[in-house]
Amino acid sequence: MPELAWSRDRVLPLPAAASRYAARRRAAQIPTSVPTRNQRRHRTIFISDLHLGTAGCKAELLADFLERNSCETLFLVGDIVDGWRLKRRWHWPDSHNQVIEALLHKVDRGTRIVYVPGNHDEVLRSYCGRMIAGIEVVHEAVHETADGRRLLVLHGDRFDAVIACAKWLAHLGGGAYTLALKLNEVCHVLRRMCGLSYWSLSGWLKHKVKNALEYIGHFEAAVAREARRRGFDGVVCGHIHHAAIKFLDGVLYINDGDWVESCTALVEDGCGKLEILCWASAAARQPAPQGFAPDDFAAAIPA
Repeated sequence: MPELAWSRDRVLPLPAAASRYAARRRAAQIPTSVPTRNQRRHRTIFISDLHLGTAGCKAELLADFLERNSCETLFLVGDIVDGWRLKRRWHWPDSHNQVIEALLHKVDRGTRIVYVPGNHDEVLRSYCGRMIAGIEVVHEAVHETADGRRLLVLHGDRFDAVIACAKWLAHLGGGAYTLALKLNEVCHVLRRMCGLSYWSLSGWLKHKVKNALEYIGHFEAAVAREARRRGFDGVVCGHIHHAAIKFLDGVLYINDGDWVESCTALVEDGCGKLEILCWASAAARQPAPQGFAPDDFAAAIPA
């Protein structure tokens, strides 16, 4: 992906992770293989809102998750790279390269990766219908679970009235959110110094603010309504950084969360069971012993 730019006026090549990894592949062909003993095997994984290119991205946890979880199909449900922030200030530590390399490694192992761009990586919407480094780029996707349910997969920003009607206001709100994430990072460092596990201050504040809760509810209802109108059994989205699995008027609504606050992913097992993994939880990161199914260790987030 080095050839892509985040602005048509200002060409900003993505880091050399892709080219570095390609060089290593040429030196030693990587065979397709079964998961290692410590990997958990899933039928499908959905992740979104990684916001690579920002200080708030929990890239180390994300790289660990990608290394220790394998799947047949991986959906990247938007805001994978934060083009808004990268246009203002370049931030790309080596941990973000590690995430890109982990994704390319999965492609080489035979994983199908489907990328549904969001609003922060909207420049990639111009490339929908194409393959980039073995990754399918599409506006939206349809996923059929192992038990036959049809799920609409989209980022969800078009159901956000602020994004749809006043993008300048979204950028203004994004600044306030960035401040909250900086406070969240300070809290994370202090807790780590005290030997405490990760906890999201920004996520806690969001749950306590009445307007935020109302916004989440309106967003969820709008997305579920669109899935029902189009005849789907459910919908998988991201955008609002609020992981959830719930039924809304007979439609299965799923949000896979984010990797700046909650560090969550949606996983599907071989029977079609869908669960949210919270990778910030120490229990979720424990190796999978032999003789146990991957989903025995799934940490479900209540709706």
